[in-house]
Amino acid sequence: MRVLVTGNAGYIGSILVPMLEEAGHQVRGMDTCLFRDCALVPFELPPTQEKDVRDVTTADLDGIDAIIHLAGLANDPLGDLDPPATYEINQEATVRLAKCAKEAGIKRFLYASTCSVYGAAGDDFIDENSEPNPVTPYGRSKIMAERDLTPMADENFCPVFLRAATAYGVSPYLRFDLALNNLVAWAYTTHQVYLKSDGMAWRPLVHIRDIAQAYVVLLTAPEEVVRCEAFNVGDSNENYRIKDLAEIVKDGVPDSELVMADGASPDHRCYRVRCDKIRDLVPAYRPNWTAKRGVDEVYQAILGSGLKAEDFEGAQYNRIAHVRSLINKGKIGTDLRWLQPAESKAVEAAE
Repeated sequence: MRVLVTGNAGYIGSILVPMLEEAGHQVRGMDTCLFRDCALVPFELPPTQEKDVRDVTTADLDGIDAIIHLAGLANDPLGDLDPPATYEINQEATVRLAKCAKEAGIKRFLYASTCSVYGAAGDDFIDENSEPNPVTPYGRSKIMAERDLTPMADENFCPVFLRAATAYGVSPYLRFDLALNNLVAWAYTTHQVYLKSDGMAWRPLVHIRDIAQAYVVLLTAPEEVVRCEAFNVGDSNENYRIKDLAEIVKDGVPDSELVMADGASPDHRCYRVRCDKIRDLVPAYRPNWTAKRGVDEVYQAILGSGLKAEDFEGAQYNRIAHVRSLINKGKIGTDLRWLQPAESKAVEAAE
């Protein structure tokens, strides 16, 4: 199958593409390449069209059989930076891409939604039938895109919504602005497992390879099983209170201790998610990772790296820090579009 992966030059895309190729698919990428300078190690991209997904046309999809749509603003801080741009990218551009796909005769459209659509759900388990309650522009933009894609589904178009749990794990484009990765980096660089909240909020966790596996499996799952279905991607056993995750990190990183930030307050984002549906309806999907294994993997990846706190909280490994850096340097606008070279130089000269 000839598959277009939008957002292929990112944290999950760089793991997913080799897995798709190993499964026998031909992969083409589309990415605005905002994070091209954030690779942990040298990484060779597949053939990639450098293009903002907001500008996609039907002609861009020539020769494609299926789309995996990862591109977008992928966490709450990025979504909060410019909410109108968040909706434009995560919702409106998604719908535009889907319309182009349908016009081009592309049936399978896998959309990267998120468990953040559940938002402030409390301590009880919830599933795909639970009422979404997003509390951030990021979460709202994702559920709005699901809502807008749903009526497009028919026998010729098969959208599928993957609501991934909170990701962790090692990637060529490693991120330290994710809960588990962040706690391991704090423990390694400062010997403190540093909690910025009171740690009582629930989070479902999933390794990026288990997320990627879900895309590979759902790409070829029977249409009648997956059409217009939302799937929580993860493992029901992998829900943790943040304070309990911090204890796992403390045990996994030598000479570290648990430290609570001054004035640490409750996190209003709290959701405990069941992920049984994907396992029941698509038996080929079997997540393999646990948080403990993930802590070990991330720790081993940075062991001996010389990583410092200012590094992992800085522009290379923290998405909001990187985007702000690009804006401050005049390389992109607040709408997250690349500026023309002449415009960039003018901004830099003004600085």
